[in-house]
Amino acid sequence: MTHSGEQTAFGIYVHWPWCASKCPYCDFNSHVDRQADQDAMAEDLCTELRYYASRTEGERGPRTVHSIFFGGGTPSLMRGDILARILAEIRELWPFSNQIEISMEANPSSVDAARFADYRAAGIERLSLGIQALNNRDLETLGRLHDVDEALEAIHLAREHFPRVSFDLIYARPEQTCETWQAELTQALRLHPDHLSLYQLTFEPGTPFHALKEAGKIIPLDDDLGADLYEITQSLCQSAGLPAYEISNHARQGAACHHNLIYWRMHDYIGVGPGAHGRFDEKPGDKNSRRRATIALSDPKAWAAKVREQGNGLASDEPVTPADQATEMLLMGLRLTEGVSLARYERLAGKPLAANTLEELQKSGLVICNGDRLTVTGTGRPVLNSVLRALLT
Repeated sequence: MTHSGEQTAFGIYVHWPWCASKCPYCDFNSHVDRQADQDAMAEDLCTELRYYASRTEGERGPRTVHSIFFGGGTPSLMRGDILARILAEIRELWPFSNQIEISMEANPSSVDAARFADYRAAGIERLSLGIQALNNRDLETLGRLHDVDEALEAIHLAREHFPRVSFDLIYARPEQTCETWQAELTQALRLHPDHLSLYQLTFEPGTPFHALKEAGKIIPLDDDLGADLYEITQSLCQSAGLPAYEISNHARQGAACHHNLIYWRMHDYIGVGPGAHGRFDEKPGDKNSRRRATIALSDPKAWAAKVREQGNGLASDEPVTPADQATEMLLMGLRLTEGVSLARYERLAGKPLAANTLEELQKSGLVICNGDRLTVTGTGRPVLNSVLRALLT
């Protein structure tokens, strides 16, 4: 239970920070180390899991886990026995929901794919493949270690092992046109995925791609072309039976990613591993329960040292006020096609959203208020930041 009295789902995120190489567009907390001590990493992750088990136990006992997600980095560098050990620790600490979803991100290189059978045996049910592009030139530009043939083989192999398979593509790449993206996305949809994550390329500060853009060596697509590519994405996926349930995520009926829904619906989750984030009610059910926001140290060595010394790798551990929760609810929830509850917002914020602002946004065709639900329209989604600014001013 949250301290506002609502039952929430509970998820666990496990961050594996190691990669075989660093992609030039990536600003995730990932580090190149082909010789990482996996046994030591597993022990440290288990130590941190035990720490959070004590903090999240409420008056009714341990929380029930609805979702576990292994992200990174490249979790598919993990040995199968290491994955099994971490999952066994989680099962020891928390009861599992009958509908639990256990997901893992994986790279499609043949080295990673060779471990698929071990991952399935350990308990992974849903695999998310970082394909990113379906042409070799762009895969090379994006710094990926696989080619198109390996990507297609990995999708085929994943289907043989896992009940659910998703894959990612990045679009709005330099020199991409509407015609080339339409052909590439059509090829992806012919593979009959039940879930696709389709992201526009961004040039995040601190990445090599950002430096190349600043030096004029990469020319980003202009905003109008980016908007056209977004429209193509929505149209093709809708026609193929994979409508958007979130701005960048598309799924067949019932195939939405449970773990990401926990984030976007502002439910509870803990994060273990270097740089992992968490949002959870401490001691749920207690009248003094407070929602906490946690962030672990991002450097793997510093994180490991603190875990061994103190049982956790925390860099920050702060309370989240109801007013901040209300803001987060809009920032996260309006990304979803289902939108947010106006009553929940009012309970957290202590006041309703401004009626005149809602009326103006509705007249502009950017949002719809239907009973208790506030949703952003297809017209509003590409300008969601502007909608949010209006609502939160």
